[in-house]
Amino acid sequence: MALRRLLLRYFPPGIILEYVEGGESKTRSIDLLDLRPDTDITALVEEIQKGEPLITASCLEHVIHLVQRLQEKLGEKQNHKFSLFKVLRTHILPLTNVAFNKSGSRFITGSYDRTCKLWDTASGEELRSLEGHRNVVYAIAFNNPYGDKIATGSFDKTCKVWSTETGQCYHTFRGHSAEIVCLSFNPQSTLLATGSMDTTAKLWDLEKGEEVATLNGHSAEVISLSFNTTGDRIITGSFDHTVGVWDVGTGRLLHTLIGHRGEISSAQFNWDCSLIVTGAMDKTCMLWNAVTGTHIATLAGHSKEVLDVCFDYTGQRIATASADGSARVYNAGTKQCIAKLEGHEDEISKVCFNPKGNCILTASSDKTARLWDAATGHCLQILEGHADEIFSCAFNYKGDTIITGNSYILWGFFVCFFICLVFS
Repeated sequence: MALRRLLLRYFPPGIILEYVEGGESKTRSIDLLDLRPDTDITALVEEIQKGEPLITASCLEHVIHLVQRLQEKLGEKQNHKFSLFKVLRTHILPLTNVAFNKSGSRFITGSYDRTCKLWDTASGEELRSLEGHRNVVYAIAFNNPYGDKIATGSFDKTCKVWSTETGQCYHTFRGHSAEIVCLSFNPQSTLLATGSMDTTAKLWDLEKGEEVATLNGHSAEVISLSFNTTGDRIITGSFDHTVGVWDVGTGRLLHTLIGHRGEISSAQFNWDCSLIVTGAMDKTCMLWNAVTGTHIATLAGHSKEVLDVCFDYTGQRIATASADGSARVYNAGTKQCIAKLEGHEDEISKVCFNPKGNCILTASSDKTARLWDAATGHCLQILEGHADEIFSCAFNYKGDTIITGNSYILWGFFVCFFICLVFS
């Protein structure tokens, strides 16, 4: 093996090793999820070197320098306020979903008008309208981190895969017998998974344009699915109160996570693939061992349905959103609630961490989105401007731009150019 170069990954913190083995170019990552502003970098890198043959004495100083850059990034203070940037109302019917590409330079919107639209973030210009579905476009996604493909899942029971650059439809996947309500690309962008009201999920080969596997096992609608970060496992959440853990290579059901007493609303792996978090209509969030499928803890406290759950990028914190109008933050290690996010006047349908993990964004039926300090639960900012309930929200990879969806509003703190123009 010969090391070619080292790359930084800021969120979550880590180093990517590019190397050549047997004439073939390969990559692998070193995760630094426990890196802190006070970590002894030299001692950390020396410990990494013991278990990584690609890091030799000749490149040790360079690795130390890279980890120091990661540490500096973690220590940066972010006290920026978000400002309303664009209000876009070009779909003729309500939105269903919004999503960024990795860089945040483009985003997509799905709608009841049967289209998906591609937008330029900086200008707010519509770049492309992806048309061809015969019913609501409900589920949408970029194949991040690449961003060269878009997938759309529809109530017409089909899924389409499009070119981001040209708008060409590469494939139309048919096989579900009911509405498609969730989808996801695997991390390698070789497979697409779709979940349907027909109680199944399916895996599709993006190169061949054909079905690879049907994941049978649920007795009710599949409304949530997610790959782990290595792409060898996928989880499916269902209205049958269970979550399935599947082997992607074989399509075999490995574990059924049984414990919730209500419909599953959301399910997600943490970054290192060791944990799964699930939220349900039984007012609880549950934590599971992703390898064995065993129940670890029930995170209680909400008085109404848990509508969304997520890990931060390092997998050390969990956020929950509830119909009771509050969100909560739990320590994934201690399973203790460390912050209660209270202030919304109606249910919270979506919650997410910023890439750095120090802020949380919530979207609510009270027509506002809110930014919160993840450690204290203090409300940092209220994002107002919508005339109706907000059902979706997201950060871009840098964490400097937010999208919120109903009629569609885009927010940003304009470090790059807007603030400069104001002060110049």
